Amino acid sequence: METRKQKEDIFYMKEAIREAKKAEALKEVPIGAVIVKDGEIIARGFNQRESNQQATAHAEMIAIEQACQSESSWRLEDCTLYVTLEPCPMCAGAIVQSRIARVVFGASDEKAGCCGTIMNLLDEPRFNHYCPVTGGILAEETGELLTTFFKALRKKKKKK
Repeated sequence: METRKQKEDIFYMKEAIREAKKAEALKEVPIGAVIVKDGEIIARGFNQRESNQQATAHAEMIAIEQACQSESSWRLEDCTLYVTLEPCPMCAGAIVQSRIARVVFGASDEKAGCCGTIMNLLDEPRFNHYCPVTGGILAEETGELLTTFFKALRKKKKKK
């Protein structure tokens, strides 16, 4: 039986998946994020690196920037970040710097995951902020989005 917290995590991960599908529609890597405070989504983001030609335009970074604007503060201490793929080192650093209270991700990232897979920057005792992490929420669904996207990309490249 699912707990209330698990139900919440699934609900908000589905919202992050909606954001990922926006990225996919733009032919971006389908990664989405939402930031929640007091049961309300205060920020949304999806990958826009190709569209913006900006290395930092990750879903998490866009959502964090939007949340800071929404809260009129760089401190997001009472917020939870939901993201479809485990955050990379850059995004994990931004999570620490913004003092996000908790991170929930879908699929693990074997190549760049810094919330437990390669390392856990959110649990580094030398930093001034610690952030609990819950991984694997709707991992099959979030992972399939990425798998399908990259299969299609490889197929397209082969045709060229």
